[in-house]
Amino acid sequence: PQLPLRHRLAVTAAVTFTVAAGWLYLRRQKQQQHQQRHLRHLRSLSLGQGDFQLQDTSGTTRSKADFLGSWVLLYFGFTHCPDVCPEQLERLSRALELLEAQPGLPPVQPVFVTVDPQRDDVAALGRYLRDFHPRFLGLTGSPGQVREVAARFRVYVSAGPPDSDGDYVVDHSVITFLLDPDGMFRDCYGSARTAEEVARSVRGHMESYRPLSP
Repeated sequence: PQLPLRHRLAVTAAVTFTVAAGWLYLRRQKQQQHQQRHLRHLRSLSLGQGDFQLQDTSGTTRSKADFLGSWVLLYFGFTHCPDVCPEQLERLSRALELLEAQPGLPPVQPVFVTVDPQRDDVAALGRYLRDFHPRFLGLTGSPGQVREVAARFRVYVSAGPPDSDGDYVVDHSVITFLLDPDGMFRDCYGSARTAEEVARSVRGHMESYRPLSP
């Protein structure tokens, strides 16, 4: 005998719910697999691996271990940069403000590593970064130390010839790196990314983050 209408509706609803739940489960599984493949690819690049020793704007020696447990946005630049670096730092400052306005998110440590240690000593970095986000941490060191850190992130650095006043420009990669609390490279952002896009991407990585197994 044919089921009453309300029974048929209940069966239809149950079947629909089961199909929808199965589709959502498969979609979530596919997203997790994609993310795991993406993380494996990023780790295979070995960007930023190994320790370093640089000085911050207070003269304190910093190593990679000092940043473990924190999300880090890392940018390489120099204080005499005419336009690109100020634009990037302003964009990052805005992205940090957007992230700070969202409750429940862990703080992000912005870090500026100079590619011009000849001119960018501790005092010069401190004066320069005052114009940007108050938590920006500047790092400098010897030319060899700076070259080593830049090479680990595959950042291109090339100082141009000095002019008659002894001034020169340093050509370098314009990329900001996102490091997770395990110190692993998670993403990078070029000059075409807006502050809103950077903040949205960082938040997505935070929400999907799972600590590395010991």
